[in-house]
Amino acid sequence: MPPLIAPFAAVRPAHGRAAEVAAPPYDVITTEEARARAADRPWDFLHVSRPEIDLPPDADPHGDEAYAKAASNFSRMQESGVLVRDDAPCYYVYRIVSGGHTQTGLAAAAHVPAYSAGRIRRHEHTRPDKEMDRARQIEAVGAHTGPVFVTHRADAVVARLLNTAAAGNPDSDVTLDDKVRHQVWAVKDKDRIERLSSAFEGMERLYVADGHHRAAAATRVFEKRPTSDRFLVVSFPADQVRILDYNRVVRDLQGRTPEAFLSDVREHFTVEPSDLPYRPERRGEFGMFVADRWYRLAQRDTGHASENPVTSLDVSRLADGLLSPILGIGDPRTDPRIDFVGGSRGLNGLEDRVRSGEWAVAFSLYPTSLEDLMAVADAGEVMPPKSTWFDPKLADGLLSLPLG
Repeated sequence: MPPLIAPFAAVRPAHGRAAEVAAPPYDVITTEEARARAADRPWDFLHVSRPEIDLPPDADPHGDEAYAKAASNFSRMQESGVLVRDDAPCYYVYRIVSGGHTQTGLAAAAHVPAYSAGRIRRHEHTRPDKEMDRARQIEAVGAHTGPVFVTHRADAVVARLLNTAAAGNPDSDVTLDDKVRHQVWAVKDKDRIERLSSAFEGMERLYVADGHHRAAAATRVFEKRPTSDRFLVVSFPADQVRILDYNRVVRDLQGRTPEAFLSDVREHFTVEPSDLPYRPERRGEFGMFVADRWYRLAQRDTGHASENPVTSLDVSRLADGLLSPILGIGDPRTDPRIDFVGGSRGLNGLEDRVRSGEWAVAFSLYPTSLEDLMAVADAGEVMPPKSTWFDPKLADGLLSLPLG
């Protein structure tokens, strides 16, 4: 059985430089937003993760020039001493604080064979073009610069070791634009490293929470470079991970008037008007905003409960009971008539989309649970697209894993 994780010698910000470097994940920020954020920040990691911001506006973000720019920017940050590499392999405690929420995890090098063998389990399909983009970026810069967010079942030994290692001042401590604080401590003590390795090796598996394309890209790199058999992960205990709702907007009502649409919905769901924006309070409920009015939906009793971990998800119930049969949404991964809105944007974000006139109807969902995610992954199945919105996100730039 392939080992799960190992310590590694990270490339990370020099002492006192983390605030200049740390950046939002590359995939939650547009090119325009990245260019504006990094305009007066020469060491912002967006110059590596979104290198097109340093090229002309018409440059291809997936062209050879962009990947070459990422590589040169990464090298420049190391040559200038803004980023430094540790002398010996370490683990790293990574703590995120967002408001009253705190989660403390372990940053490590995960083994690609463990991912391929299913010891690190996924729950989403990936797109080949996005896999290729990340693989080319990894190869160009010679490092895994975007961590994969994974989760493990809560373990008292691991929790105690991490909390003990994080007792002193952090090596990096930075608060990003979204008011989320990121702290990193290097775990250099050999005994503690061995105990962490042993504790994780005793786990049956880890679960990819966020970063499926980065994990899949690692397998592409490994196929070309068998010595590069590791990728960067941060593993948080399941009892600390927070999942928000991941909501939907649809561009039109498939030729119906709002009244005709509501009539069709009532054939499959109970529909109750709501004077306030409706956030579902339990599984099986949905909020719907259409024609400037909120409604509470509940799927009518079908007489039998699904035992399939995928079809029993609320995202599947909405898709199978309404989006597909009534609104004609086929494959949500490719259908341009549907879009997805993370729960961090709130219900006002859904209203704004519909009131803009570009979207006709919005749906709010009850968050998918981590138990649901694990059940789907353990069954070897995958969730529908955009089933989970993990919050808060990891930062880019605080830790990078050089290729072997």
